[in-house]
Amino acid sequence: MAENSNRQDNGKTPKKKTIRIRLSFSWLYLLLLAGIFFVTMQGGGANPQKIEWAELQDIVRTGDVKEIHFVRNDFKGTVTIKPDRISKYAGKFGGNVPPKSPHFTFMVSGNFYAEQEFEKLNSELPKEDQVKVIMENDSKMWSNMLEWVLPLVFMVLIWTWMFRGFNKNMGGNGGAGGGIFNVGKSTGKLADKNQVNVTFKDVAGLYGAKDEVMEIVDFLKNPQKYTSLGGKIPKGALLVGPPGTGKTLLAKAVAGEANVPFFSISGSDFVEMFVGVGASRVRDLFSQAKEKAPCIVFIDEIDAVGRARGKNVGFSSNDERENTLNQLLTEMDGFGSNSGVIVLAATNRADILDKALLRAGRFDRQIHVELPELKERMEIFQVHMKGLKIAEDFDLEFMAKHTPGFSGADIANVCNEAALTAARRDKKAIDKQDFLDAVDRIIGGLERKNSLITPEEKRIIAHHEAGHAVVSWLLPHANPLFKVTLVPRGQALGAAWYLPEERKISTKSQMMDEMCSLIGGRVAEEIINGEPSTGAQNDLEKLTHMAYAMIQYYGMSDKVGYLSYFDSTGARGYDLTKPYSEKTAELMDAEVKSLVEEIHAKTTKILTDNKEGFLKVAAILIEKEVIFADDVKAILGPRAGAPAEEAAETPAEAEVTETPDTKTVDE
Repeated sequence: MAENSNRQDNGKTPKKKTIRIRLSFSWLYLLLLAGIFFVTMQGGGANPQKIEWAELQDIVRTGDVKEIHFVRNDFKGTVTIKPDRISKYAGKFGGNVPPKSPHFTFMVSGNFYAEQEFEKLNSELPKEDQVKVIMENDSKMWSNMLEWVLPLVFMVLIWTWMFRGFNKNMGGNGGAGGGIFNVGKSTGKLADKNQVNVTFKDVAGLYGAKDEVMEIVDFLKNPQKYTSLGGKIPKGALLVGPPGTGKTLLAKAVAGEANVPFFSISGSDFVEMFVGVGASRVRDLFSQAKEKAPCIVFIDEIDAVGRARGKNVGFSSNDERENTLNQLLTEMDGFGSNSGVIVLAATNRADILDKALLRAGRFDRQIHVELPELKERMEIFQVHMKGLKIAEDFDLEFMAKHTPGFSGADIANVCNEAALTAARRDKKAIDKQDFLDAVDRIIGGLERKNSLITPEEKRIIAHHEAGHAVVSWLLPHANPLFKVTLVPRGQALGAAWYLPEERKISTKSQMMDEMCSLIGGRVAEEIINGEPSTGAQNDLEKLTHMAYAMIQYYGMSDKVGYLSYFDSTGARGYDLTKPYSEKTAELMDAEVKSLVEEIHAKTTKILTDNKEGFLKVAAILIEKEVIFADDVKAILGPRAGAPAEEAAETPAEAEVTETPDTKTVDE
């Protein structure tokens, strides 16, 4: 029976469990605390009161002392009072006597002869009152040992803690073992083809850029196809474009498609607080890449390390960033061979990059990733609407047409915000109105429902926005009006929303009509109220910028001539001098002022000639707070410059849309 009780049900003898004891740094911390506690508490819990030798003699002569303990080599002693006499000394020497022994402490000089002095005191007392005297020497072995050991242990623990912290924060991702000694190792992440789930199928639109990147992948897969004719594989490609257009997504797609190692790193990972770390990490990154060749190295936000040398304001010529850039230039195209290593980089600030970095042989190609066109926006919407419950009657083309200038990131935000909007309204599916409201919220900001606006302010805002609407409606080259609203959103008290045409260039007539539309609100206030308000600040800012651009950049002034002072290359850098004389600057200012006066006069004439319709638009705007293009069409007729089919529509047949792209904001 005893034997069976030691076996399992299947008849096998159970295995013995091995008990392992692991020693961690927590034990060392506890030992350190225990040592500190021991030193602190050494000598007991009593706090004896200090007295002088003369005062001790008086106490001894009273017969109240029970025992004296004296340490010869410290010239220090403690005094114990008889228990029934302790209360007698409460507050006698300016302090409270502790209830436990020792009660007093005293110190003497080095010339003190302890045996003689204590023998002399006892000889003056009767036998029953004589004091017991204990004299000894303190070896201080433990105290001396702790004085040496504890600081050493403390320094070791601090050293270990610092190294563990550096390992996590600075060198933990780089090289084998990490730690501060490997802080110069590359922090680039190596991705295999099975680690990235993004492919070119997930990259919607970006036709030209995607073709260029796909060709780079093909270079690595089939190099003989290109080298058989004597060609060389490009060494690098730079993805350039506005934020949110999909540059990093393209790089992820390369990692998902390529059957080669893929190193990804951010430009800011090269820059550290230690001198030489950036250059060391660059060397280590390319060293690893050469071992894995053929491979791809992707540097995101390369402008963090590739800024043009000599233009870092506030830094000396020995700037750490410049040293890192020099090493990067050497690794990409120096004396060493980088065969089979293709460098991809992404930035939205190509204008500030060093020219040596952009030259052929380093980045052979610059791939421009621009804002998506209509067809591309439709594909991007389809990608981001996967997984969303969309209403069956949703018109995808309608949303793509009414989101000009939106990047891929903007469209993703619209889709997510539309889903949140539908959820707040307890809907089962996301419809067109949810998308339209999402666009309004993203561009205009959150609707301020509790904003307090006086009736007088509301009337001023209504006439201001009606001025924008009427002027843009009656000018053939102005952006088509979408809607006008008095609903406060974000920092705007009201707004006129437009759907600008997707054109690559603008003529002088088009720019002047847009400027008239901008100043329409200010002119409307002058006509109705006889004075302007502060609500046109944003309009005047845009107007001034466009006016100076026409004179200084586009050569649209007869007096200034066919000159452009725009520095598209950034060669002037931080040069504070102007490329023109003071006399030319005065001429430019005069031309800008003359142009704005011309715009103001033209806008005033338009609103004065159509004052009746202008007032009707303002009145219906006050009543409804939000009006659309068909409301303005019903009052003013077809829009100037509208296509024939649009002009032929009756107001009832005109489609009402609710998605803005560009707005005139009035603060």
